Amino acid sequence: MDIFEIHGQTGISKVLVGERLQNLPKYLPPTKCIIITDTYVKNHYHHLFPDFNLIELESGEHTKNLETLKEIYAKLLDYEADRSTFIVGIGGGVVCDLAGFAASTYMRGLDFGFVATSLLAQVDASVGGKNAINFRGYKNIVGTFHQPRFVICDLELLDTLPQTEILNGLAEILKHALIGDPELFSFLERHFEKKDSADRDFFQRVVHDSIAVKAAVVERDERESGERRILNFGHTLGHAIEKTTLLSHGEAISLGMVFAVRYSEKKKKLEATESEKILSLFYKMKLPMDSAFDKTRVLAAIRKDKKREADRIHFVFLKDIGTPEVAKISFHELEESIHDLC
Repeated sequence: MDIFEIHGQTGISKVLVGERLQNLPKYLPPTKCIIITDTYVKNHYHHLFPDFNLIELESGEHTKNLETLKEIYAKLLDYEADRSTFIVGIGGGVVCDLAGFAASTYMRGLDFGFVATSLLAQVDASVGGKNAINFRGYKNIVGTFHQPRFVICDLELLDTLPQTEILNGLAEILKHALIGDPELFSFLERHFEKKDSADRDFFQRVVHDSIAVKAAVVERDERESGERRILNFGHTLGHAIEKTTLLSHGEAISLGMVFAVRYSEKKKKLEATESEKILSLFYKMKLPMDSAFDKTRVLAAIRKDKKREADRIHFVFLKDIGTPEVAKISFHELEESIHDLC
């Protein structure tokens, strides 16, 4: 098992890569605990849950909204949760976001921890202290910064994931390689076929290295005042595509990263040979590289992006594999580039 510690303003968060769901009780305080999960995870793993009060949510991104949050608050009241109550989110990114947001706002903040059951949650959604919900279709537009006390990344839970969910997580893993770990990029180049074989050593390595990149960035810039913006590589266009199409998060972010790579080459920040090398790995990993979408709707969505400042937006470019650059660009320039490169 590999352990990371993230020191945030709300406390120390331990990320445990390779720990098991059945060992969850070892990390819980001797107080009332309430589990938040979804139907899919409950159906597969309820036999491994500790015997606590449980809040069951519908599965899917469509539940990550204020209505679901109100249902959670109501259940917390029914279960007589107080300021000593500990919340445990067991699930993928949606469950982690909802559980973290509810815990960090109920009674002005309860302690909480996660068992991340999807690859995407293990390498991204559960790590770093961001907890958010969607509003009017805009991704993560309402949220908090509050660190979970622990995140358990049980790699055996990945065995029940469909291949589409594995690809969702691999998109974020590749993002972390591109913005902070050339060695991880090279490892993916050499071993990308193992993603289809549930190879435990492969996933231990890529989850560990991906979390190492994110944890280091979050430790230096917890509240995204500067460096943490690099974690948004591919997300400016990606989140807008996700909002306006039926594509999953990983598929949309993959398209956003492909655009960011091509845009970086167009701006003479990234050598053409490096761009070709990067895009070749997207192809080998079977990540989406092109898709039809309504550019007018996508650009309208980008105007509501959290990274916007007046008529400009922080955009993450690549100068090399492992070397990102954040620059403010105008919406007009971004609009022209999307029309040109997509």
